[in-house]
Amino acid sequence: MPVSKEVRSLLDMVYRVGAPRFHELSVAQARHSFQKLQYAFRPEAPAVASTTEVPIGRPDGSVLLARLYRPLESRPDDCLPVVSYFHGGGWCVGDIDSYDVLCRQLANLSGCAVLSVDYRLAPEHPFPAAVIDTLLTFDWLVEHGNLLNVDPDRIALAGDSAGGNLSIVAAIALRERGASQPCFLALVYPCTEIVSDRPSRRAYNDGYFLDQETLDWFFTRYLPDGATDDWRASPMRAASLAGLPPMMLVTAEFDPLTDDCIAFAERVRDEGGQIEVYSAQGMVHGFLTLGKLLPEATDAMAEIAAGVRRETSSPKRARQCAAGV
Repeated sequence: MPVSKEVRSLLDMVYRVGAPRFHELSVAQARHSFQKLQYAFRPEAPAVASTTEVPIGRPDGSVLLARLYRPLESRPDDCLPVVSYFHGGGWCVGDIDSYDVLCRQLANLSGCAVLSVDYRLAPEHPFPAAVIDTLLTFDWLVEHGNLLNVDPDRIALAGDSAGGNLSIVAAIALRERGASQPCFLALVYPCTEIVSDRPSRRAYNDGYFLDQETLDWFFTRYLPDGATDDWRASPMRAASLAGLPPMMLVTAEFDPLTDDCIAFAERVRDEGGQIEVYSAQGMVHGFLTLGKLLPEATDAMAEIAAGVRRETSSPKRARQCAAGV
């Protein structure tokens, strides 16, 4: 099918007015441009039970900031599963405030607490700083989740684009460490491989929002040393994708990363993993946060939240949140 009429109107507006693309902007300008897009086309913010700013200490004394959302249906003393959410933006742009509405939606629809993570961005903090922050967040939740009244045995990882990449990489790294694993991965058009020549990279690399020049702009800032084969940047290059948590993968039909996502899902299945793929027809990369304009974003959020609720609500996983239990 063609791109949806709403996507077409957005693409016509972006390309007709000749708005500068990310690769034509400074880092500060690109971050501002990304924020403006999110604020313009995200839905109204739904109420949640509470939000809490969460500081997570790094070993060097600096602080990783996060924000916890508890769903509207929850009570203060409920011990909730938690989704650690990592925003998109090519590891270079995006922030907690831009993803505030999405995280509120996810909390209310899934019945889980959602911890939105302000991981370090390139080029100030290139690879692997974001990976380190992702793992730090998971480890902190395992050790200190009771402080937030969330269940350390029911931690899901989720993210879109670069955030989906970080979620996959964290799960592989935790498997390699023999550490506790997340119970679920919710992955929205993740970058699974930096260098790829699959057909969608050529078919949708111009005029579909995520242009090749933009991809290159992100990749060269995140990976200034060119570590494109490192599985922590390209999880498709990992020696094994076996032994990972159940996953849900959302793809967009007109996304240059779509074929990379499909190849990743096929490999997960071939190696014995469990993965559900939801294909958003007529959509482009980045559609999930644009729910004010795109009804398909609402549909996809409902599917993601249903998967999260299903995988985190198993009675055998639940435990009390009291320290030491």
